[in-house]
Amino acid sequence: MTHRSALTAIAEPAGRPPRRTPPAWNRKRPFAAALLGGRRLTGPASTKDVRHYTLDLAGSGLTFEVGDSVAVVPVNDPALVASLLTRLGLDGEEMLQPGGRGPRSADPVDRTLADVLTHDLELALPSLHLLREAATHPGGEQIEALLAAGDRQALDRWLWGRDVLDVFDLVPGLRPDAERLITLLHPLVHRAYSIASSPLAAAETLDLTVAGVAYRTGDRDHRGVCSSYLSDRIGPDRRCGAFMLPNKRFRLPADDLPVIMIGPGTGVAPFRAFLQERRLRGASGPNWLFFGDRNRAADFLYEDEFTEAAASGLLTRMDLAFSRDQAGKVYVQHRMRDHGRDLLAWLDAGAHLYVCGDAQRMAGDVDATLVDIVAEHAVSDRERAVEYVAALRREGRYHRDVY
Repeated sequence: MTHRSALTAIAEPAGRPPRRTPPAWNRKRPFAAALLGGRRLTGPASTKDVRHYTLDLAGSGLTFEVGDSVAVVPVNDPALVASLLTRLGLDGEEMLQPGGRGPRSADPVDRTLADVLTHDLELALPSLHLLREAATHPGGEQIEALLAAGDRQALDRWLWGRDVLDVFDLVPGLRPDAERLITLLHPLVHRAYSIASSPLAAAETLDLTVAGVAYRTGDRDHRGVCSSYLSDRIGPDRRCGAFMLPNKRFRLPADDLPVIMIGPGTGVAPFRAFLQERRLRGASGPNWLFFGDRNRAADFLYEDEFTEAAASGLLTRMDLAFSRDQAGKVYVQHRMRDHGRDLLAWLDAGAHLYVCGDAQRMAGDVDATLVDIVAEHAVSDRERAVEYVAALRREGRYHRDVY
C-alpha cells in the first residue's frame, strides 16, 4: 500500500468511495456546458431578438442560488477575425510564442494568430493600449484629443458601437505585426447573465434570457459577441464554457416577507427565478412585479408564465409599462409613481426591493423615482427621503443587479 492510499484508508470509512472535491470551474478553466436548445421570446414584429436558453450543468458539480449569475465564455466571430487579418495584411497562420496575452497564455505550444484572435482576445471592446497607439498615427487625432482631455464619459460615448476593426479602419497607418497586435488587445472576457431559473425547479440545468445585439456603425454591421455565438456560432457539439458568479447581495428574504421586483426587458430574468423559488418553497410573502418593454404584443417576455402567476395568486400584483403602445412614453418608473402610496406601504411592511437591468439609465431613474415617492408620501423634504432610501440599503432591503 502506498503512503497516499494508506492515508485515504484511514480518512475514509471502509466500503465508502473517497470524497472528491468538486472542480473549481472559473474563467481560466470553464465547464463545457451543453446548450439545450433555445427559443425566441419576442414576437416577429419586435425590434428586438430576445431568446431563452437552457444550459446543462450535469457532471460539473456546479451549484447556484436564485440571484446568482452565470458567466458564458464566448468565441469571436470568424468573419470579424478574417476582416481584421485582411485589414492588417496578416494571413492568420503566423505562429505565436507561448507566454503571450490571453487566457491560454500558459499554453506550452505555439498557436496561430487566427486561433488566438478567435479564442483569446477581445475584438468588440478596444483597449486603452490600442487607443494610445492609434493616437500616435495620422487619423488618430480625435482619439488623441479624447485621451488628453481625460474625460472618461466622453471617451465611452465615442467608443459606443465601435470595435477593434473600426479603430484600425479609422487609422490607416496603424499596421502592427502579429506579435505587436496581441499586446494591444485585452483578453477576451466572459459575458455575465442573470440566471432565470431556480435550482429547486432543476438543479442540474439553468435558464438564461439573452438579448441579441445587432447594429450598424458606418458601413459595417456589428453583432454581439456572446449573443451571436449562442444563437448562430456555438458549433456542432453545442457546448460553451461556463462558470458561476455568485451574488450574495441579491438574495430573497424570509418566505413571509413581501418582495417588490423591478425588471424591464431582460432585467426580468432573475425575477422569473425568484417566482419559481417562492412557489416551490411555498413562501407566504406577497410578490409585486414591475415589468416594461416597448410593445406588449411583441415584447412581453414570459407573458404566459407571468400571467399564470398573477392568476394563481403567486404574483400578488403586476404592473406593466410598454413604452410605445401609446402616444407618450411610459416606463416602469411611471408605474412606480402611479402606485407610490402602495409601494411605500409595502416597504413600511418590511418588503425587500429588487432592481435589475440597465445601470446607465433605468436604475438611476428608478432610484430617483423611489426618493420622489418617499418625499411625496412619507416625509416632508427630499433630504429625509434620500436618508430613507439609504436606510433601505443599510438594512439590506434595497438590492440592485445592474449592468
